[in-house]
Amino acid sequence: MHRRGPGRPHRSGPARNATAQTRRPAAGRRQLLRRLQRHRHPDPRRPHRPPAARIRRARRAARDGSQPGIRRTSSEPAVLRVIWPCCGFPSGSHQFRGLIDALGSHYRLIAPDHPGFGHTQAPHDFTYSFDRVADITEGFVRSLGLDRFVMYVFDFGAPIGFRIADRHPEWIAGLVVQNGNAYEEGLSEAARGLLGLTPDTPGAEDAIQGLLTFDGTRSQYETGVPDRDLVAPDGYTLDQHFLDLPGRKEAQQALLFDYHTNVELYDHWHAWLRRHTPPTLITWGSNDPFFPEPGARAYLRDVPDAELHLFDTGHFALETHLPEIAPLIADFLDRAWK
Repeated sequence: MHRRGPGRPHRSGPARNATAQTRRPAAGRRQLLRRLQRHRHPDPRRPHRPPAARIRRARRAARDGSQPGIRRTSSEPAVLRVIWPCCGFPSGSHQFRGLIDALGSHYRLIAPDHPGFGHTQAPHDFTYSFDRVADITEGFVRSLGLDRFVMYVFDFGAPIGFRIADRHPEWIAGLVVQNGNAYEEGLSEAARGLLGLTPDTPGAEDAIQGLLTFDGTRSQYETGVPDRDLVAPDGYTLDQHFLDLPGRKEAQQALLFDYHTNVELYDHWHAWLRRHTPPTLITWGSNDPFFPEPGARAYLRDVPDAELHLFDTGHFALETHLPEIAPLIADFLDRAWK
């Protein structure tokens, strides 16, 4: 089933994907919908309740001294279906705060901050590359004893996640892809220009550093959003706080210079998708200035049974469409988990 946002369905594909009804008990579904409704229409008479999540650092540092920050559900649900969200540039695990709040009573969500992001601490001489970040994330998964989960890939989290999936296909119960590109046609001209920069390109560092300012960070949240009032300032303000910490902008710059290694692996990941055919849900902000809509549709070549939903929003689709996306993820988990 392919959909362009709520209310404008485009149906195709096998009948088994044509259902939109969740298989969760009615009482649990009503609770989920009430929680999502509060995200869309908060009641000013009720005090704000913080998300059902806790943030901590891993008890043991990796061998190189890095300690991942973790945002996770505060209690274990009765049915243990694990979601592993991989955050994107320039954000951290806090981008999943609303999703954890909405789904945390039914599913176990564990969202790490990658080295160079959020609450994670890394040694000053850490080498920032996608291979190295994937190594740290893989070690962190092992340290938690996880051996099966649905992986949520977004932005930088997609190349990190696909590296892990390639190493451990047995870990992957399914994929939720939200503006996580893995295709040449999913790169806009702006993205190609940015990702084509090298340390030897004249003016490259100035171009990247300009993107890491407060105005640059805010624009990533608001570009492509029809109504910017839907974007709360919390996300980009916290992103900028972390970006302004010592060494963080240099970390992001190093990863941008290394992004070409992801493009070089695209064909390999396409083959992985065709070989393993994981259950896949694609939710995509169609107006993403970096990863436009063709990148979402391209997945259907390699995973033709994937379920695709397109939304009239930008890069950070959860910021504007959480009430629409969270039930899709819940329904997908109930159907995909085996």
